[in-house]
Amino acid sequence: MAKPQTKLQIIPLGGLGEIGKNMTVIRVGDEILLIDAGLMFPDEDMLGVDLVIPDITYLLENSDKVKAIVLTHGHEDHIGALPYVLKQLSVPVYGTRLTLGILEGRLKENNVDSSNLHAVMQGDIINAGCFSVGFIRVNHSIPDAVGLSIKTPVGMIVHTGDFKLDYTPIDGKMTDFRRFSELGNKGVLVLMADSTNAEREGHTPSESTVGIAFDKAFHNARQRIIVATFSSNVQRIQQVIDTAVRYRRKVAVLGRSMVNVVNISLELGYIRAPEGVLVDIDDIDNYPMNKVVIITTGSQGEPMSALTRMAMSDHRKVGIVPGDTVIISATPIPGNEKLVAKTVDNLLRLGANVIHGRNEGIHVSGHASQEELKLMHNLVRPKFFIPVHGEYHHLVRHAKLAQELGMPKENIFVGENGQVLEFTRDKGQVTGKVTAGMVMVDGLGVGDVGNIVLRDRRQLSQDGIVIVVLTMDKRRRRVVAGPDIVSRGFVYVRESEALMEEIQNRVTQAVSRCQDDRVTEWSIIKTNIRDALGRYLFDKTRRRPMILPIIMEI
Repeated sequence: MAKPQTKLQIIPLGGLGEIGKNMTVIRVGDEILLIDAGLMFPDEDMLGVDLVIPDITYLLENSDKVKAIVLTHGHEDHIGALPYVLKQLSVPVYGTRLTLGILEGRLKENNVDSSNLHAVMQGDIINAGCFSVGFIRVNHSIPDAVGLSIKTPVGMIVHTGDFKLDYTPIDGKMTDFRRFSELGNKGVLVLMADSTNAEREGHTPSESTVGIAFDKAFHNARQRIIVATFSSNVQRIQQVIDTAVRYRRKVAVLGRSMVNVVNISLELGYIRAPEGVLVDIDDIDNYPMNKVVIITTGSQGEPMSALTRMAMSDHRKVGIVPGDTVIISATPIPGNEKLVAKTVDNLLRLGANVIHGRNEGIHVSGHASQEELKLMHNLVRPKFFIPVHGEYHHLVRHAKLAQELGMPKENIFVGENGQVLEFTRDKGQVTGKVTAGMVMVDGLGVGDVGNIVLRDRRQLSQDGIVIVVLTMDKRRRRVVAGPDIVSRGFVYVRESEALMEEIQNRVTQAVSRCQDDRVTEWSIIKTNIRDALGRYLFDKTRRRPMILPIIMEI
């Protein structure tokens, strides 16, 4: 009897059809390898939610099969969910030194054990179960980023991670073209490649071009300079420091995440600064304004970030003064455009000179554009292709790009989170679906905010709440006090006395009808109050406030 053919399963649990919460399962038989575990920031309609992480139900159901977690780089959308995942899964985690340095700080903040972290170098190969994983150097907007070669019993998988092809990188370490080419020559079964910039033609500019724009901005600045960027963009921070040294300025770092990453990068040698250049933020008043540079968080207009608080004149250590030059060295993440625009407006009102926007040259992407993606495909020459890391339109454009390069359409899989993509040496197909989705983190609560809670929050935010308080005699089923009406976010009570009186009348009528029908259940009385008031208030105001009847017994 012929032995059944071994099958390779690739199951994305996050990162497809969205920007963020990247997480992918690679499974052969009873062995699982997990690539990345990222978070996503909430949409505007996720009221009160702090973070969104992938649903790991599938991993928990198969926890005994998970051999290792491998990380491509240290951005939050690739490592941010690990403090929550590692509370429930005890498995080895492999990543490069800077990636693990940033992760260790996150784990410490969340009181999670970090003894299972194992540092690797670009070029290393590790074994985890039946998988042999190689770490390939790539350029990205954070140092120590890697692509992955994953040797399985079925065939070779190449995962690019987030990457670009930078021919003049800040640290002098280029993407390892030779390794990708060697893998292509040996034969690659599946390529999984970054799709973030798949719609952008041409090449992504080198990170070194930002240094030229910084030099121009520093040359023209007459007073203090404030640079806002992502805290994880270590090479951008290095360029700010290098430019500050040329113009004999001191550098102070502001914002909790920025301070943490800079300290880790200095300790590990990824940021270099001459003695005496970096000063404490509390000491900047000891230097002339034209000899100071502040590197801060807030490039996305986040409400609680340092730059936003400065723009609102609400920061206790730094206030914007006329003549400050503010450089926002980032482009808004989709959805953050209004927040960034508001911050820019507030800075301008305070008299600052604000440099922002793609045309100013003070930001470049960390992701490959179309010509770089074409080169990667031609180097690797895979049999099957799965576009990853991007919204659905990015994935579709990347798939089309692969077709333009000659790959058969049936060998390209534009997947969705939770789909089981199954491969043999000769064939690929979608064979099923596993649990996948969003888990919302709100304060200390993980997963306790779902669609129903969000619906209630939206209703409260849109139409407010009306609380009806009654005191009833339990034995006689009579109203002995009330109804009292409390309104929040619906109407201003003092200006709506007639409406409040009518609400009381409607409640009294609803309770009387219950008494006439000999209804004795509190829950039914509450439902009748809610229905009667809901219809009346909508007819009167065209609003649907949340109605909360409260019955107290005596």
